[in-house]
Amino acid sequence: MADSSFDIVSKIDRQEVDNALSQTAREVATRFDFKGTNATIEWSGEQAIEISASADDRASAVLSVFQDKLIKRKQSLKILDAGEPRQSGQVSKISITLKEGISSEDAKKISKLIRDEGPKGVKAQIQGDELRVSSKKRDDLQTVITLVKGQDYDFAVQFINYR
Repeated sequence: MADSSFDIVSKIDRQEVDNALSQTAREVATRFDFKGTNATIEWSGEQAIEISASADDRASAVLSVFQDKLIKRKQSLKILDAGEPRQSGQVSKISITLKEGISSEDAKKISKLIRDEGPKGVKAQIQGDELRVSSKKRDDLQTVITLVKGQDYDFAVQFINYR
């Protein structure tokens, strides 16, 4: 019988992030506490978002609204790498970069965890920025998924291609 397998990845659902950004922009434009603060949130390139407002606390409030929208759309906040508010003239700005992919060090950590604490006979292979986990028994793969979900990594983890 062939081995069953799945991939551990860290990907961004760009459409959901874009929808959350659009909802945040609409809410910021209509909310009373953002009136007169010139608060905006917009894409800044392919993997970055820029928030600007007249004060640090208003920029942080826009970030908070954006995070709430991401949570409602079932997106992990671990995909965000938000900087501190910085002054740019009379405007306060926050730069956010989106993190995608599993670094080789993080993949090695997950692989070691599976080897040390996972069931016997489960193999983990690093393939670029993802990790392929395979085993003869599907129950072992379910155990590995539970094990990896139980860990707290500083990146979002998804499980795809379960076969």
